[in-house]
Amino acid sequence: MAKGTGAVMVTLPQREDAEELAEQLHEQGYEPCSVNRDMLAGEDDAEDVDWVIEVQVGPHGGPAVFDETHLGLLAEDYGGFATVT
Repeated sequence: MAKGTGAVMVTLPQREDAEELAEQLHEQGYEPCSVNRDMLAGEDDAEDVDWVIEVQVGPHGGPAVFDETHLGLLAEDYGGFATVT
């Protein structure tokens, strides 16, 4: 069985929301909080993309997976979701 990285990917529909949340997470001590465009395979419309915040480390210094519930609730506030990688 393959082990995950312990990272959490927070996926939001709007770029501005993703950038805002990434800044909030960084201020709370999460790292790296990088925002990336996530275009689905086979997607023709470049406007129809999601924005993903990759969070690897929580403010406690451990894997972000320990904060999956918290990150998921924050994502829901912006109409998104969180998944563990």
